Amino acid sequence: MAGLVKRTKRSVRRATGSLREAAVRRSPPWVRRSFGPAAVYLDMLLVDHGIFRAFYCNIHRVSDQFWRSAQPSPGDIRRFARSGVRTIINLRGERSCGSYWLEKAACERYGVKLVNFQVRSRAAPTLEEIKGAKAVLEEVEYPILIHCKSGADRAGLMSVLYRFFQQGVPIAEAKKQLSLKYGHIRQADTGILDYFFERYLSDTANDPMPFIEWAETVYDPVELKRTFRANGWANRLVNSVLKRE
Repeated sequence: MAGLVKRTKRSVRRATGSLREAAVRRSPPWVRRSFGPAAVYLDMLLVDHGIFRAFYCNIHRVSDQFWRSAQPSPGDIRRFARSGVRTIINLRGERSCGSYWLEKAACERYGVKLVNFQVRSRAAPTLEEIKGAKAVLEEVEYPILIHCKSGADRAGLMSVLYRFFQQGVPIAEAKKQLSLKYGHIRQADTGILDYFFERYLSDTANDPMPFIEWAETVYDPVELKRTFRANGWANRLVNSVLKRE
């Protein structure tokens, strides 16, 4: 039953996104000119819960070259650009919603490179995602800002990988980027991200192995997902109250 509810919610979100895009594409030019900007901002503020991020965007400086945050507004992007940020990595991926359209336009306006690299908050990272994150972090122009919707889970995952791959910080220390300090709740389904790093530490405690080698030869994301257990109260908090992705 829970699986059916989740699939239904995903279907509704996809349908809503398609309707948004179709409405914008099919509207007469004068409608888009007159009402388009207001509608896009309202979509960001109300549908994507940007009104809450206007009060707190969960912005944290991890190093002098790396920032993490929730979904930034155009004003946030302007401030980051003025402070020297050259690249924004959008961990939500390209989306048919006001937040993404405004982000893309703001990055173009302020000369910031926008990179869409989608990761997940409730699934065990795949080997391809791990290697992809490593490659992205090596290729982008710094300083950078990485963000998801709330800045808690996917931003935490990417921050751990940044500290490990780019700064050489051990996983045991780097995984502190996934903590309640940033709004991450490990008791929910999003705790599978903690479980992923903890499994690496457990598997290699007596037989040390490089992280990538472990991911290539030992790690099994399907088994990790099957053995992880979340708490119902935490999922209700994260999914229904906080409206996390």
